[in-house]
Amino acid sequence: MKIHFIESIKNIDETTWNNLVDSDYPFMKHSFLLSLEESKCVGEGTGWYTFHLVVKEEEDVIALMPMYIKTDSHGEFIFDWSWADAFYRNGLDYYPKLVSAIPFTPASGPRLCVLDESKRTHISSLIKEGIEEISIELGISSAHILLPEKKELTPYVDSGFSTRTSYSFHWFNNNYSDFDDFLKELTSRQRKNLRKERSKIFDQNIHMERIPGEDITEELWESFFKFYQITYLKRGMQAYLNLDFFHKISERLPESLLLVIAKEAKTKGHLAGALNFCDSKNLYGRYWGCLEEYDSLHFESCYYQGIEHCIEMKLNKFDPGVQGEHKIKRGFLPVETFSSHWIKDDRFKKAIDDFLIREREHILEYNERCKSLLPFKSSVTNKLYSDESRIKH
Repeated sequence: MKIHFIESIKNIDETTWNNLVDSDYPFMKHSFLLSLEESKCVGEGTGWYTFHLVVKEEEDVIALMPMYIKTDSHGEFIFDWSWADAFYRNGLDYYPKLVSAIPFTPASGPRLCVLDESKRTHISSLIKEGIEEISIELGISSAHILLPEKKELTPYVDSGFSTRTSYSFHWFNNNYSDFDDFLKELTSRQRKNLRKERSKIFDQNIHMERIPGEDITEELWESFFKFYQITYLKRGMQAYLNLDFFHKISERLPESLLLVIAKEAKTKGHLAGALNFCDSKNLYGRYWGCLEEYDSLHFESCYYQGIEHCIEMKLNKFDPGVQGEHKIKRGFLPVETFSSHWIKDDRFKKAIDDFLIREREHILEYNERCKSLLPFKSSVTNKLYSDESRIKH
């Protein structure tokens, strides 16, 4: 077995890549990562430089991992700015670093994909050795595997990586027949609040539509991209993705897309949009924006329309994106997410390990407080958490 790094996903055959991933998780598809490259959302000037890792046995690719050389920490969503600051204050460079992640996409999923699961532990150890070697050649300070599936963690730990715990809020489908069936499991007060929020959309003469990827027109993409840009401008930021990227995924991944559009009921003018990705089991809320503020429109576009879609399509889970305590009272459960970290400097590894232990304690306490705020009847909350399969990634 031998480690190789490739500077473009074009350097590996699409069929080989997708067969190894062996999942319809949309963000690991060859065409998604290729669209990021070809639209120049990653590459020169973006802070993300493609450096995908592949493991070969003779001439056969037997494992792969999406990898990037990073020159900053933008677009990762597992925040390590304080680590970088600590390095600089001690006269060390934190960047460049290696990151295995999906750019601008904080959704847990496969990272290390292997042909033979029995070799995963050995391959994880080999990857650590490969990272150590390339770190000397390129001056890499560290390597970070962000939001992998939980099953990947133990081999990383055994190979010397440190584990970091974070959190997200996910909605789980308890075999609901429709949205009202979901509401029945909420307390009376919260059920009333959700119905009131949804009624405000009708009262403001707003019409909601869910549009599958195959039916997203050029006009809709133009409107959505305007909304998406506005969201970043409100934060004083430049959008990470460009219109060319959305055009490319529209052509290559229409089956993985769901666009929620809010329209003015009379004029049919577009008011807001939320773009979701999906696979056979899950819905992933990703990008949102609006021309102006409307009462409860964000909740309707980004949460309630997604919940309805999951119920109708019998999807298991809705991951609407990171953070946001306002999701709790709308039926999204706090769940742990994870990342793995290799730190080259032993002194900093020790300090970061100590930090991660204390951070995990705070995260677990935070998650317990969040659980106490869930809108479900107590018996339902217990049922949702008693089934461990519901909170696996």
